[in-house]
Amino acid sequence: MTAQNEKITLMHGAGGTIMHDLVKNYIVKSFGGIGNAEVPLKAMDDAAVIGDIVLKSDSHAVKPIFFPGGDIGRIAISGTVNDISCLGAQPIALACGLILEEGLLLSDLKRVLDSMQEACLEAGVGIITGDTKVIEKGTLGGLVMNVSGIGKRTPALDRNLEVVRQIRPLKASWTLDSNLEKGDKIILTGTIGDHGLAVLSAQQGLKFGSDIKSDVKPLNHLVQTLIGEVGGVVVIKDPTRGGLADALNEWTEKSQTGIILEEDKIPIRPDVQTACEMLGLDPLEIGNEGKLIFGVIPQKAQQVLEFLQQTPQGKDAQIIGEATSQFRGVAMQTTIGGKRIVARPVGDPIPRIC
Repeated sequence: MTAQNEKITLMHGAGGTIMHDLVKNYIVKSFGGIGNAEVPLKAMDDAAVIGDIVLKSDSHAVKPIFFPGGDIGRIAISGTVNDISCLGAQPIALACGLILEEGLLLSDLKRVLDSMQEACLEAGVGIITGDTKVIEKGTLGGLVMNVSGIGKRTPALDRNLEVVRQIRPLKASWTLDSNLEKGDKIILTGTIGDHGLAVLSAQQGLKFGSDIKSDVKPLNHLVQTLIGEVGGVVVIKDPTRGGLADALNEWTEKSQTGIILEEDKIPIRPDVQTACEMLGLDPLEIGNEGKLIFGVIPQKAQQVLEFLQQTPQGKDAQIIGEATSQFRGVAMQTTIGGKRIVARPVGDPIPRIC
């Protein structure tokens, strides 16, 4: 099949190698050389940097729009806020574009808007502009939306980076993927797979015999407090589409390092693990919406872990591995002995989870 005849599939939007290739070979190829951002489009980081301002745009097409623990509105606010936070910035304003499908109940729209308002209040940031469109009834699933936002550099980020620079040089002046170096510890804030399984249960009407709910939440206050009071963080990422496996592989590609994980240190709810085994899913490849991974200099790792474990968002945090120069890519020390490669997934196994 020639490129001229190839078509977009759901896998092109599911994280992993297929989506990354689409973005790199089409979108970045078209726009990557335009503009003067300090962290530009071609860097393919969570957001862009212009001076002391961070800019992020995030679209959401989760289906169904309501699921255990959240809805499309809560994801839209949290996703944009968290991506800005991953660069070490504080979100200060949001814009929202709504595309509504003919036939959507006004009561459902009100429910989504109320949820967005609640998430905005949690994050301490408001929607100050936007746009609304209505399209014919079809297969949209009710509504989709885009939430864009800007954030600003903070004294907390500068203090954090100064802590790092007292130990070693940094490649970037923000918490970018390329900052990871040999010996840095990898810290995960909590259990993985919760969000993807919650959406899957709503999509397919599945019952897992438990109360699996999405972890979706804004995490900007956690990030700012951590980097301001503890410091030593060199890189931050939210493992959304493609899950932990995709996020860590992205770190290794951009930083030219390897990562070795400890399987028994990765927190997974027993019911999520059981559900994944039943369905043949790898929890490392399932998207999350309320978790973060931090790359931390080893001298501060235990202090960062203890700080996180005292917070509601990080009570299940663990040091799950470290960066290495012995190989490139991601490997995992298994509980039964030996190692296995953790490859970048082709795509998230559960479609339309965000």
